[in-house]
Amino acid sequence: MVFSSNPLALSVPDPDFESWLRNKGYLEILDQRTSDLHRLSTSTSAAAAVRSSPSSSSSITIATTTTIIPYGLFISLFSHLKTLFSLLTLNPFSKLTSDDFSGDTPSWTNAFIGSFNSYSFPTSPAQARLRAHENVKRFARNYASLFILFFACSLYQMPLALVGLIVCLALWDVFRYCGDRWQLDQYPVFRQTLVRIAQCATAVILFFSNVQVTLLCALSVSYAVLVLHASLRKLTPGKQSTPSDRNRSSSKR
Repeated sequence: MVFSSNPLALSVPDPDFESWLRNKGYLEILDQRTSDLHRLSTSTSAAAAVRSSPSSSSSITIATTTTIIPYGLFISLFSHLKTLFSLLTLNPFSKLTSDDFSGDTPSWTNAFIGSFNSYSFPTSPAQARLRAHENVKRFARNYASLFILFFACSLYQMPLALVGLIVCLALWDVFRYCGDRWQLDQYPVFRQTLVRIAQCATAVILFFSNVQVTLLCALSVSYAVLVLHASLRKLTPGKQSTPSDRNRSSSKR
């Protein structure tokens, strides 16, 4: 990412700079900057604590250092637990729109899964929320495919639910065929009565075949995978610029 030279760049406050990154769509830079600032603040606070410890004798220094290390681990663990619990109150679909499903499906290996360095634990609930909202928008089609896969696996593990679902689909297919053959559109009251009867029969079949349990299992597993992947996956640039694009933009200037 290349920024134009600005003599006032060093005097921009951090909140304004983060707001500019967010408005311009440089969310991956904002994500990396948040991780770097947290790592820097952690190392600085640890160094300051060690520096402020008494240094009159080596025994006192060792005792103070051993006391600081468990305290730092406790603070880090508490911060991680706070971020983890914040995922339970997160709504990852708040910024999702129908346009996010109309594009091409991102690559499963390079874009969706990525490498080992593509994942890191969020340093704060705000960063976890930022990652979740953006990754859900980017990988909406991947998450939908995973839900279909989990639902199919659940049906395979519960054959009765699969049979019940097939029976319901066959019931409505027969209803449509009979409606077209007998021209039920000319008898709206009779057609509406048959629709209500078919709906009641469908609800009974789905209930006794435990399709709702299968759907609940698939939704639970899919939601857990979605939240964990979206919050742990680092943000990457949405579109990679090619040399031809850079030459084209420079020629326009």
